[in-house]
Amino acid sequence: MDWTVVVAYLFGLLLLYLLANVLLIPLRFVMRLIYNGVIGGILLWIINIMGRHFDIMVPINPITALVAGFLGIPGIVLLIALRHFLIG
Repeated sequence: MDWTVVVAYLFGLLLLYLLANVLLIPLRFVMRLIYNGVIGGILLWIINIMGRHFDIMVPINPITALVAGFLGIPGIVLLIALRHFLIG
């Protein structure tokens, strides 16, 4: 076996590894974004169910779900405060 073939094979594996990492990182980001959005939507849904007694309602749309998903409890408090101050 010639050393040039071995080096070419190892170089090809290195390129394949680098290409897989370049393509996998954005996929992880998108999956985390979707996961956080779903969790945020569920949290907003629970807040809307429990908030009926106190007249606290936050509409569930992709923006509010992502804010609640990214920021968690502080994000939900922020959305409720914004809803209260902007709508009244």
